[in-house]
Amino acid sequence: MPHATAPLAIGHRPRWWTELPLIAVVYALYSVGRLLVHGDVSTAVGNGLAILRLEQALFLNAEHPLNRLFTTTPSIGIPADFAYASLHYVVTPAVLVWLFRRRPASYRAARVWLMNSTLLGLVGFTLMPTCPPRLLDASHGFVDTMAQYSSYGWWGEGASAPRGLSGMTNQYAAMPSLHVGWSIWCGILLWRHGRHPLVRAAGIAYPLLTTIIVMGTANHYFLDAVAGAAVMAVGALLTRPVIRFADRCKDWGRARIARPVADRFRGGRATAAADVPATVSPDVSAGCETSPGERIPGQRTSSADPPGTAVGGAAARAAADAAASDDAPAAAR
Repeated sequence: MPHATAPLAIGHRPRWWTELPLIAVVYALYSVGRLLVHGDVSTAVGNGLAILRLEQALFLNAEHPLNRLFTTTPSIGIPADFAYASLHYVVTPAVLVWLFRRRPASYRAARVWLMNSTLLGLVGFTLMPTCPPRLLDASHGFVDTMAQYSSYGWWGEGASAPRGLSGMTNQYAAMPSLHVGWSIWCGILLWRHGRHPLVRAAGIAYPLLTTIIVMGTANHYFLDAVAGAAVMAVGALLTRPVIRFADRCKDWGRARIARPVADRFRGGRATAAADVPATVSPDVSAGCETSPGERIPGQRTSSADPPGTAVGGAAARAAADAAASDDAPAAAR
């Protein structure tokens, strides 16, 4: 997804006091929307069983062996539950802040990509409520490791929600897996923009471990993880169109605000210009004229002019020329 993570030309460095409220509002809308999307339980169970049967037909059923491993090995299951309950709340914001501080030219595209994919995930929860493996009947062979190891963490039996708050989350929002989707987002950005080999290695390991964890804890099917990756791909494709649309909206809003101000400014200038009549050549003589050879007080004479002739005096120069003319009377010469 190179086009979604490539640096975009920006006019200035992003400002945290505008970015933080924007991210908070989008995440709040997502959380509230996810909570309000409560599909019929029987429909969600039916969708979950349909996914399980499809995986078994395609020989993709990795959930059962992983779940058995996590259930029988607390040293693996407990850390996996902690990771499932916390990492996507920690790593995703950390990568976003890292981009904001270290890669500001790539930050905006990455943020838009994440928001696009998150909102698309909400659409998936709405259209296809899905029962996770842990909530299926025990006859299907899954154990809820979050419930099994709940005494070791802050969560109760309601997935990763804190004890007593399971009613504040939608447990049937399993398709797509945004745990996997967000981890892919983090991994691609760490790989693309990280300079240290360990950072780039973390970019590979994090989405792989997340995919194993969501299946081993029986919170998602493998196809949920595939859908999470697909949602991120679509979100990446929509990144540049969304940015262009947002820029057009900003330009339109600025024009709507600036036009009345400019009109008022131009109107004020026109009024001021109309109040003061324009004069091409102001007359400062008040009707007075000078005699030939008379010098304006304080005006210098030029050595090239005859004595008594004012510099630049047109009347004086004309009189001198007339006096020197052959046609003039002798007295004048």
